[in-house]
Amino acid sequence: MTADVDKPNSEVDGYWDLDRLVADLGAVRGRWRREQQHHAEYGAEGFPSRANLTKIMQALCGALFPLRLGPDFVRLHNEDSFVAETLQTVLSRLYGQIRLELIYALKDEPATAIDAQATRIISGFAQALPGLRELLDTDVEAAFLGDPAARSVDEVLICYPSMLAIIHHRLAHRLHELGAPLVARIISEIAHGKTGIDIHPGAKIGPSFFIDHGTGVVIGETAIVGQRVRLYQGVTLGARSFPSDEKGALEKALPRHPIIEDDVVIYAGATVLGRIIVGSRSVIGGNVWLTDSVPADSNVRQAKAQYEVTSRVEVSAPHRVHAMVQSTDGVGENI
Repeated sequence: MTADVDKPNSEVDGYWDLDRLVADLGAVRGRWRREQQHHAEYGAEGFPSRANLTKIMQALCGALFPLRLGPDFVRLHNEDSFVAETLQTVLSRLYGQIRLELIYALKDEPATAIDAQATRIISGFAQALPGLRELLDTDVEAAFLGDPAARSVDEVLICYPSMLAIIHHRLAHRLHELGAPLVARIISEIAHGKTGIDIHPGAKIGPSFFIDHGTGVVIGETAIVGQRVRLYQGVTLGARSFPSDEKGALEKALPRHPIIEDDVVIYAGATVLGRIIVGSRSVIGGNVWLTDSVPADSNVRQAKAQYEVTSRVEVSAPHRVHAMVQSTDGVGENI
């Protein structure tokens, strides 16, 4: 039987015992918090806010690239004043979010210690911003040089979802290193929700990083990615196994994701799992499932896919085979 929405509130309220309901929910929450206390992250003071961090990240993107990601009133003559005003506000707000994260981590410390730690983190983050902008410039240039469809670096910055994900990652990774892992994780998930690109803030990624298209890319916490690496959509740099302790709980932060050396290209849908090494200048073909290390200059392709292509060539009309070979001009050997 359902309540009639036209009935007076007093009659509708009769369908439940509100006091009992509130008490029972409170008891469930209490049990959960007691049981989870051994790995709880936060107390009763509050949580970093995803909504607030979304606004903070939008403002930081504008401060880093004021003429392209800032508001439309920003011009060359006023961009410094815009950046100054934006950073004054946004760093203060970020400080507040970091402080919320630290309240539990330093729950046995006085407020002065929490404030000091939050100040150290926000100071280190602020000082890192010029270097992060220079690092992001290498990513923008890598996208422009690596994608023949890109007509300008401005187009890359404004249009490419991978750039949004990489900006968020560069900032989140710095916060993660400085000691604000939850704020960093929320920032990475903001980008994940907007782009479909999931990069854990703990992952270490070198300069000139490019993700083409990007949807479905996953990069795990302990992955290490070198310089000038290019990934395509659907690539996973994941873990192969998850060691447990004597109580069966997963052991945290163990190196379990791949190391991708410099100048590696990994094509769409490839899955690279475990603490393996993909040597410099290697090419990993589309849909490859890779769980073993490969040396430098490797070219890894799926044998089945190669056989199917060969079979189709053998049964095709000769003139079509010749035309296909001439049009590719050996490009297939590189993919």
